[in-house]
Amino acid sequence: MLTLRAEKIDVSIYMAEIPAVPEGKPILTKAPRLLSLDFFRGFTVAAMILVNNPGSWSHIYAPLEHSAWHGCTPTDLVFPFFLFIVGVSIVYAMESRKANPELHAAMLVSILRRSLTIIFLGMCLSLVWNFDFAHLRIPGVLFRIGVVFGISSFIYIKTTTKTQLYIAAALLLGYYILMNFVPVPGYGAPNLEPETNLGAWLDRLVFTENHLWKSSKTWDPEGLLGTLPAIGTSLLGILTGTWLKQGKLKALKDLGRIAGTGVLLVVLALIWNLFFPINKSLWTSSFVLFTAGLAIIILSLSYWLIDIKRYQLLIWPFVAFGRNAITAFVLSGILPRLISFIPYTHEGEKTNIWSFHLHVFEAHLSPNNASLISAFTVVLLIFIPIWWMYKKNVIVKV
Repeated sequence: MLTLRAEKIDVSIYMAEIPAVPEGKPILTKAPRLLSLDFFRGFTVAAMILVNNPGSWSHIYAPLEHSAWHGCTPTDLVFPFFLFIVGVSIVYAMESRKANPELHAAMLVSILRRSLTIIFLGMCLSLVWNFDFAHLRIPGVLFRIGVVFGISSFIYIKTTTKTQLYIAAALLLGYYILMNFVPVPGYGAPNLEPETNLGAWLDRLVFTENHLWKSSKTWDPEGLLGTLPAIGTSLLGILTGTWLKQGKLKALKDLGRIAGTGVLLVVLALIWNLFFPINKSLWTSSFVLFTAGLAIIILSLSYWLIDIKRYQLLIWPFVAFGRNAITAFVLSGILPRLISFIPYTHEGEKTNIWSFHLHVFEAHLSPNNASLISAFTVVLLIFIPIWWMYKKNVIVKV
């Protein structure tokens, strides 16, 4: 169930009370929020909306497309960044209650409810335009977010930081072993090809081809097995959030140690890439280290610029997106389709508002630029209600 709250601060899995820091002071002080995390979350969600809503899927600039298979484009960074941020936010939203074991049962019930609600929202988005349970795609972005949030939160509440580190390492190493050394039933030798890898086989077994990504039907980029390393992404976010929140930064110079950890993860990822390629669709272990490392570097830099140096003039649109991240994502799945249902007649030809607006852009711009401007238009349209909600302190809490 969704609840509307008109409050100045409402902590959910995507929002956390994280301290801002005056220049020259220890990094952790008791203050309202960490604006850099809100900014990072909001920028990630805005980027997700942008890449998911081009004017034409036939005309997209290369950086705004997912990699064909192995490799990584800027677009491939968006989803893992979001799951990493979910992990950081879990710490700030739950740490104080985690300290009291008597609250754990109620927390776990709340976590289960939130997780199932997010999964339910994902399925509703699939059904709203095509009410066909027989071909409903079960895996998906919100499905993975819900599962990763639920399992990561449970691990955070019930384990120590050291255990969380061991679990993250076990997930990444275990996934590497599964994908590279376990034979695929019906296909033989283990492999990393789209249709014949172990994860694709498992998805077809569990969901059947009727409930997988319609563009492939034989495998799904948000499939079951790939959710294991995706939990690792969130756990790395939890470890980063714990490092920040437990007061281990004693001076501003120590912020560089966090950024340095990010650099180390990127280097390890590039080494691992040599024999377990960076791949978003498979969510390979090297992909986890690579994207988490970049996320740590970006969060550190954002923290220094926004919360320490106070460069905050242009951040507020993204902070608004960050405060209502799931709302913005759900709206982006609904609004363009609604616009396409509005009829419009142009020069005697019947069309719709969505097609006409793209036609206007294409009349003055190259196909790629027209498609890009159309995507920015969607982001702007979503921003209007999100900005109103931000100004009114309305937060939709899942």
